[in-house]
Amino acid sequence: MKKPVLAAAVGFGTGAVALIGVLVLFIAAVANGATGHQEEQDATASQISAAGGPVGDIPSNMLALYRRAAPAACRGLDWTVLAAIGKVETDHARYPTMRSSAGAVGPMQFLPATFTGYAYPVPPGGANPPSPWDPTDAVYAAARMLCANGAKSGTSTGLYKALYSYNHADWYVKKVLAQAKSYATTQSSGSESDIDVASNPIVKAAYTQLGVPYVWGGGTINGKSGGGFDCSGLTSYAVYQGTGHKVKLPRTSQEQRHVGTSVPRDKMQPGDLIVFDKDGWGHVGIYAGGNRMIDAPRPGKSVEIISLSGYWENYAWDIRRVA
Repeated sequence: MKKPVLAAAVGFGTGAVALIGVLVLFIAAVANGATGHQEEQDATASQISAAGGPVGDIPSNMLALYRRAAPAACRGLDWTVLAAIGKVETDHARYPTMRSSAGAVGPMQFLPATFTGYAYPVPPGGANPPSPWDPTDAVYAAARMLCANGAKSGTSTGLYKALYSYNHADWYVKKVLAQAKSYATTQSSGSESDIDVASNPIVKAAYTQLGVPYVWGGGTINGKSGGGFDCSGLTSYAVYQGTGHKVKLPRTSQEQRHVGTSVPRDKMQPGDLIVFDKDGWGHVGIYAGGNRMIDAPRPGKSVEIISLSGYWENYAWDIRRVA
């Protein structure tokens, strides 16, 4: 495969200058980027879905992957960039064959040789050996490639280079940035707008697990649970990760009720635990701001953001500040 040509090697005419301006606005709208990936493709119009569509259009499993992979594989990379690539390449793995005439394959459209360079370590839940057809492997590899090609610099130029290396075309960079901005705008104006992800590390750790399935007893302290959480497994994971591995919670919601400091309901802050008197203090979630909670609810469901109005008002609350 031909070595990617970075944006610095391309003539920066009037159109490119305008693009940099758009890029700066995008960086202001979402967290600054960090990773660079993919190979050269011939992305034809028939293979590229139109930019646009709300976050709700993203399949829950893919949304969870984008949110997990961005901070895990490239610190500072906003998940909307990965999601935008997934949308533009294969409509989040909906494209029937997920093969290009240039030989790129899978949901993130990797050439097999290029994928090999970014496939390791195998991410949690990925195939072993890793495969460009596996969504988990592909999304994590995409994040690593973006990082390696300039996105980890945290600059607009670095992100531009990373995206240009993924597919050597200005139209492609513009399309991905427009899609990412669409996701960022949809998110900021939607139900998650007051979720305190940026400033609270416990909430942020929980937020990266959205879409992970409920598994009773799931969620070890280091997050290597085999792909699932129950309610207290999620809180244990988020607090442990969010405090830099300094706070290790006991395993059950009943035990977690006695950790930290009791806080009045009107003094709740993002990152506090809420233990509910449901079957004997049998449920716990993480307060995320805006009268919402991040929660691993029950079998058949996944980690999600829910309102604290309505159903949970029927139970007594014990709010614990653990960090």
